[in-house]
Amino acid sequence: MKRPTVRIGCAGWTLPGVHRALFPGEGTHLQRYAGVFDCVEINSSFYRPHRPRTYRTWAASVPAGFRFSVKMPKAISHVARLRHCDSMLEQFLAQAEQLGDKLGFLLLQLPPSLAYDARSALRFFEHLRARHAGAIGCEPRHPSWFTDDVEDALRERRIARVAADPAIVPSAAMPGGDRSCEYLRLHGSPRMYYDAYPQAILDRMAQSLLRPSSEVVERWCIFDNTARGNATTDALALLRETR
Repeated sequence: MKRPTVRIGCAGWTLPGVHRALFPGEGTHLQRYAGVFDCVEINSSFYRPHRPRTYRTWAASVPAGFRFSVKMPKAISHVARLRHCDSMLEQFLAQAEQLGDKLGFLLLQLPPSLAYDARSALRFFEHLRARHAGAIGCEPRHPSWFTDDVEDALRERRIARVAADPAIVPSAAMPGGDRSCEYLRLHGSPRMYYDAYPQAILDRMAQSLLRPSSEVVERWCIFDNTARGNATTDALALLRETR
């Protein structure tokens, strides 16, 4: 039993004005952000592609131990719904992999309307896994994904099921699938994307993140309650408790 590596960060690296003094130094927001946190989730890739040189620039601007999670495009997850999207996947991977060893996770967030269909989902995951050897996280948002059969299928393909808050079903609050890397996405509560978390909840999160494990090598905790800057507030508070 060992304590896994714990990474805490935000969905994006914009520095709210109220917190900028806590991110000293010169340079871009990313460079200053990376002086405090050791990971970040790139959400903009969900909406639009980035040039390969943009990813290379981001990778070159952060310390050696910093890692990026890159959200997969909605064209794959929401429009194609995991079907007939091999070329789009190849284009995305060719871009994101320019991060080199700074690429820590690929994140696939599925639409709430996408029920589990073994044929299309497993074909997609097998193609993705054959193409990419690194950590992959999937955040399903339809209740049909939270069964023992799906859990086994994800584990066999080394796909981590994201633990999310708020959880659509009780088991969605717990990580699943591949257990070597866990990924927690915190969207704010009670109002998603806006509200900060009470200190008591942050205390419980810290205890959970630091829990020793015989399987888990790395745990990520990403705050997505960015609308009012509370992601930064919560991430800084949790960082203090886990260091």
